[in-house]
Amino acid sequence: MAIYAIGDVQGCYTELVHLLEKISFDPARDQLWLVGDLVNRGAESLAVLRLVKSLGDRAITVLGNHDLHLLAVAEGATERHPGDTLDEILGAPDCGELLAWLRNQRMLHVADHYVLVHAGLLPGWTVARAMQLAGEVERELRGNDYVKFLAHMYGNQPNAWHDDLTGYKRMRVITNALTRMRTCTPHGEMEFKFKGEQHRIPSGYMAWFDVPQRASKSATVIFGHWSALGLVVQDNLISLDTGCLWGGPLTAIRLEDRRVFQVPSVNPVAADHH
Repeated sequence: MAIYAIGDVQGCYTELVHLLEKISFDPARDQLWLVGDLVNRGAESLAVLRLVKSLGDRAITVLGNHDLHLLAVAEGATERHPGDTLDEILGAPDCGELLAWLRNQRMLHVADHYVLVHAGLLPGWTVARAMQLAGEVERELRGNDYVKFLAHMYGNQPNAWHDDLTGYKRMRVITNALTRMRTCTPHGEMEFKFKGEQHRIPSGYMAWFDVPQRASKSATVIFGHWSALGLVVQDNLISLDTGCLWGGPLTAIRLEDRRVFQVPSVNPVAADHH
């Protein structure tokens, strides 16, 4: 069995199909790990959701900020953003089924020495701790009060983890770390505006994975969310968002031998939304 991890798809269905052809994906023996942001901004989000859902347990996806945004928009828990391309999903006959499936996906997936997450892990979190905290958010999403959770998940404060956080503040910090973070201070205070290249990170901040003594260093973290960072393959770090939506390739990596596969973008969105 081969496991292929794939970067942010964001509605780029045609490219996803090309990539699955390129890796000769066989659902009878292979598995896909998707870093989240299956939907939004790209033109074919509905087709992406249907495809990934149809693969059942042959596809493991963690939720990204755009996936959560779709759930929140669908429930009236937040406003739409300019550039959203969610209407086709919201008008689809199987919309309810697709959203229920999405709501039951993971915030974090851990297997062997790999951690699959959309954005990152706060520097003070061990993998075991991150799993516990991700589980708290998963329970909120799957619970009866999930609409209330979606309405409270937005906001940049608090911007750091404390063990004594409770309620929606606690959930917001966990959700922001797992789905929105790119940079933080060495003490784990997150900053959410920056999305550029690594050498332009604002003073006092660093990439979350560069924090010295990061508690999850012993695992290999596979993530997306940061298209300006692009493809990074290191011993304990694999960054897979290569900006297919903006004209970059869509990227997969075969975990057993770290071989990288890419297909070109077919229908990029104008980069001014970036």
